[in-house]
Amino acid sequence: MRARLTHSFTYSYTAPVLLGAHRFCLKPRGHGFQTLVDFNLAIDPAPSCLYPLVAASGDEILRARFEGSTDSFLVCATSTVDTRTAPSLEVCLEANEPLLPYPVGRLNGDLMGSLQGWLPNGQHDPAAVDMAQEALMGSDQRALMFLDQLVEMIQDRVKYTQRHVGPAWPAGRTLKERVGSCRDLAMLMVEACRCVGLPARFVSGYHLVDPAPRHYDLHAWAEVYLPGAGWRGFDPSGKGAIDERYITLATSSKPELTAAITGSFSGPVGVSSDFTWDIQAEIVTS
Repeated sequence: MRARLTHSFTYSYTAPVLLGAHRFCLKPRGHGFQTLVDFNLAIDPAPSCLYPLVAASGDEILRARFEGSTDSFLVCATSTVDTRTAPSLEVCLEANEPLLPYPVGRLNGDLMGSLQGWLPNGQHDPAAVDMAQEALMGSDQRALMFLDQLVEMIQDRVKYTQRHVGPAWPAGRTLKERVGSCRDLAMLMVEACRCVGLPARFVSGYHLVDPAPRHYDLHAWAEVYLPGAGWRGFDPSGKGAIDERYITLATSSKPELTAAITGSFSGPVGVSSDFTWDIQAEIVTS
């Protein structure tokens, strides 16, 4: 599938401000099951310094610094992306499906950051542990059945709703509230997978649903590392295993590091800002 995407942001300030350093996670992934055909990032006012870097996750992000004052800040990312269907997990894991809980010692050391618990001491959220154990009991310790069970349990116990403001909730809060955004459900799945030794991380990107909505929004899901198949996406607020209609922007073991734009501004006392955004997507070929 080939898709063209335009993601724009408009910030307006009630008085001239100085823009601090900014970080942009708006460049779609260009490897794996996704090919980046072209990408352009337009910024007004133009930054005094703009440079790319490769994040710990392997994704390319952009950093910018600014000089002078402004009463507006405009950002527009345009891209063309090709996606393709990943090989089926059943084929990749034939006769070698991981049994759970997966021994940590058998994993590549590079994956350790995607196994840490949410609590400050590195332990897992008890609510996530309970959910993981329950999903494990009904899976015969098989990884694929565990993931199917986990997605089904999350969808049964948490009502999906949109929530545009605030960070992703931890597993305990999402299960207690019984309602959550895509990023809340994604973090619930991430935490539960880590409890059974499956490295997992948070993903920010686009889901080009059919039929297309009036307004697209950023979407979030989970990526789980399956020995023998690598990183594979699962959407607990969708149909589970993702397909070619998902376009990845950024991944991280910490969801706040996948924010589309992060930065700061400083100005006179009482200055306030107004923010609008828009996402346009067109599927060119399927």
